[in-house]
Amino acid sequence: MSTPAGTVDAAPGGTVDAGRGGTVDAAPGGTGDAVPGGTGDAVPGGTGDAVPGGASGPAPLRTDGPMPAGTDGPAPAGVFPGGAELFRLDARVAHLNHGSFGAVPLPVAREHRRIADEAAADPDAFFLGVPDRLAAARARVAAHFGTDPEGMALVTNATEAAHLALDALGLGPDDEVLVTDHGYGTVVEAAARRARLVTVPLDPLLPDEDAVREAVLAAVTPRTRVAVLDQITSPTARIVAGPRLLADLADRGVTTVVDGAHAPGMLAAPLAGRPDVWFGNLHKWAYAPPGSAVLAVAPALRDRVPSPVPSWEDHRGFPRAVEYRGTADYTGLLAAADGLDLLATLGAERVRAHNSALAAHGAGLLAKLPGVTPLPADDRLALRALRLPSRFARTRPEAEALREEIMVRVGCRVLVWPWPGGGGIRICGQIYNRPAEYERLARGLRSLLDGD
Repeated sequence: MSTPAGTVDAAPGGTVDAGRGGTVDAAPGGTGDAVPGGTGDAVPGGTGDAVPGGASGPAPLRTDGPMPAGTDGPAPAGVFPGGAELFRLDARVAHLNHGSFGAVPLPVAREHRRIADEAAADPDAFFLGVPDRLAAARARVAAHFGTDPEGMALVTNATEAAHLALDALGLGPDDEVLVTDHGYGTVVEAAARRARLVTVPLDPLLPDEDAVREAVLAAVTPRTRVAVLDQITSPTARIVAGPRLLADLADRGVTTVVDGAHAPGMLAAPLAGRPDVWFGNLHKWAYAPPGSAVLAVAPALRDRVPSPVPSWEDHRGFPRAVEYRGTADYTGLLAAADGLDLLATLGAERVRAHNSALAAHGAGLLAKLPGVTPLPADDRLALRALRLPSRFARTRPEAEALREEIMVRVGCRVLVWPWPGGGGIRICGQIYNRPAEYERLARGLRSLLDGD
């Protein structure tokens, strides 16, 4: 087995930390996307009004009936003061799927637009200064994570980071890479293109992080060279690559690659556990513009990370050679730290606690529906997942169809994930959400499950 080549510096309780969508994400550019450079006129969160385009599809379901039995009483989470007003979201839709594509707060969108206007006004001045400005933006991001800015690079998304990281490891077709069946599809595919995969099956109902850890360790053999693991699984909202598991894998000589797509903004210390390679999105829970992510690499591996394309910064090595790719759109990356700053201003722990409580409230409502089973949850997360009755979402096409039916007939954006024997639904909590939106989903989903 290989010996881990050093570790990424852990974040000592950094103030901030983002996510990526599940295996069946909603289509990009949906009505829930924030409008970069909006005028600042906030649109309040979903109110339960008519669903856009509902007249052209199936009749909208009634969502004003009685709640499922046992759900009466006040919600444990309320409204985050001023939260909805920070976003430009369609008020007719309940946006309960922040984890797939995020949403950009208006202050960040305005800064994004200001940088874009600057680039348009004098392209020469802008692009000649991009490498140094990226370095400055990276230093601001690294300060929020409590880590070395020279050990991380700004990239466009977690999937790109996965490809770069796996290339740095020099894998061959006979090398064995450990993944789980909860892994994000494009990241797993990136590993499959380079080595032989061993997939660890994880029962969605495993009771806790320790049970997940034991299942992963049981699959390690003397041939295991690398483990590519989700920090937070996208469809099932489970923590896999926790500090204890990472330490155990390091003790066994396994190099760890952590897909932390949902960690920045969600976890207080996203780099905890000192993985060899870690990457995460900033455009979700960290409120950055789309196309903003980070790749953190242990010192011994940094000079092996390839640049995505040949560029004039190649001689500088990691991280500049990874960040600069000629004439491209860098505006989102340059505004990314503003999202982290906003989260810190709002109070990161306050935001996290509110979002987790709201997601838990929604999961409690859905769990009262016949045949719906909540998966074990972690209070640190603003995601909750539940299994649907066995006849629903058994395949990806079935999951996508149900997701769209929930949108058209109930007016709610959610993630529906496929699984053999019956898939599930994932909901999120965010500061623009209100308890009434989850009640609306519970009423509408009950009717859909009943075949109305």
